[in-house]
Amino acid sequence: MRLLLDTHALLWWLNDDAKLGSHARGLIGDPENDVLVSVVSLWEITVKLRIGKLDADIEEILAVLPDQGFERLEITDAHLVALAALPLHHRDPFDHLLMAQAAAEGAHFVSQDRNVALYGIPFVTCSDPVAL
Repeated sequence: MRLLLDTHALLWWLNDDAKLGSHARGLIGDPENDVLVSVVSLWEITVKLRIGKLDADIEEILAVLPDQGFERLEITDAHLVALAALPLHHRDPFDHLLMAQAAAEGAHFVSQDRNVALYGIPFVTCSDPVAL
């Protein structure tokens, strides 16, 4: 399975945050799966650092990514074509490009964003289902 991590999923993985449930954690950690990290997420992290919405170290994140076994995903023409065809259900440009990349790459988008379901792309939610 190919997985593209949303920015928060990447940060939760790197910080071993409990917000990343066992199902998503298992998929990300499974060496049989290809896990993609987009340059879009790295850009989003940097933007949020600059405006004070995030406390992290981009140099540290960049340094540990190769050890995670993740594949870095650049922005390609196919991603832009997919972005142009994507419906506009909400206004987050980072999410839009990440979802377009997931669609173009045939990857499941790993995210907790409730808006992802509106776009009809395969996705895995970060949290585990709540038992009733």
